Amino acid sequence: MSATDTFAAPDLPALDNDVRWSTWPFIAKGSRGPKPYPDWLITESAALDTELGILKTGKEADVHLLERAVPGDPTRRSLLAAKRYRDHKHRQFTRDGSYTAGRRLRKSRDQRAADSRRSEYGRGLRAASWAFTEFDALCRLYEAGAPVPYPVQLDDTEVLMEFIQPADADSTSEVSEGTAAPRLAQARPSSELLATYFEQLREAMGVFARLGWAHFHLSPYKVLKPGERLVIIDVPQVVDLASSPFAVEFLHRDCLNMSTWFTAHGLPVDPDELFAEVYAQAF
Repeated sequence: MSATDTFAAPDLPALDNDVRWSTWPFIAKGSRGPKPYPDWLITESAALDTELGILKTGKEADVHLLERAVPGDPTRRSLLAAKRYRDHKHRQFTRDGSYTAGRRLRKSRDQRAADSRRSEYGRGLRAASWAFTEFDALCRLYEAGAPVPYPVQLDDTEVLMEFIQPADADSTSEVSEGTAAPRLAQARPSSELLATYFEQLREAMGVFARLGWAHFHLSPYKVLKPGERLVIIDVPQVVDLASSPFAVEFLHRDCLNMSTWFTAHGLPVDPDELFAEVYAQAF
């Protein structure tokens, strides 16, 4: 069963098409997010997952908005982002060699299949590995203190994660619940907030580097700003600075992308200095 199918666990009554029983109690060992679990995380087996709509469509995955709630208890509900990767037959993005250079699957048999362009099994492995890579990266980044969404769980090709909303999104504000936090690219911050954003960004890139990674696609469009803090998203493409032959180039491009945005908004940032500072933390 794929992650996009309605979940029907044994001995549980069937539900409407846009509602499923929470998959939390039934997912595989090791597929839940890091402990301690956040207070807002719903772990009750009686919880329901309700589809609320699509947040974003992409070449390899779509992101849906999900409500997980315990019926009859209005205090036990939370919004989640459900990122669902398409199988290899329905993905639009196929040239992923530069992303995955240096990555190895755990089983040598699987690695040989994944390396074969003619293997149907191998193509399926490559597609499924994207969801695992993103969930694993989010877990490790979150535990290391990086500003990323909390990774809730991995279920086949679906990654459930914290839904990042604007800081003032609640029932009393003009920002409706279910609205995603704006991207940094949309920001017009004051000079003081701009400097704060840059310090957060520099530290976040350092966390990636200390884990041995570059984001690969870091840009103001991959950074959310819920209030005065930043949250980095879209990490399935992380590249290993030690094993990928393209990693140094990608890290420098990340630094250039971010430096260009900060400089254009009034805070001069030298991309080469930022690159040197971040790269030095990897070793």
